[in-house]
Amino acid sequence: MGIISWILVGLLAGLLAKLIIPGDDPGGIIVTVLIGVAGAFVGGLVVGLLGGTGVTGFNIWSILVATLGAIILLAVYRLVTGRRVS
Repeated sequence: MGIISWILVGLLAGLLAKLIIPGDDPGGIIVTVLIGVAGAFVGGLVVGLLGGTGVTGFNIWSILVATLGAIILLAVYRLVTGRRVS
């Protein structure tokens, strides 16, 4: 995937994760994109360990996998910082 695709998938995944787990997280659009891109790596790792395919391009499956990873990252962040998960 190209860098623009990673940014778009990251943006969508980060926004979806913040919609699914709303809260008082720091950062704006840049942090949202970074959470989404890092979530793509985490989601790809988790799905890969379960025997599936991870992020494969700019498609619905990749956005779902990246969103799963971003949700995991947000939950871990909130556990570490002591913020509520929901």
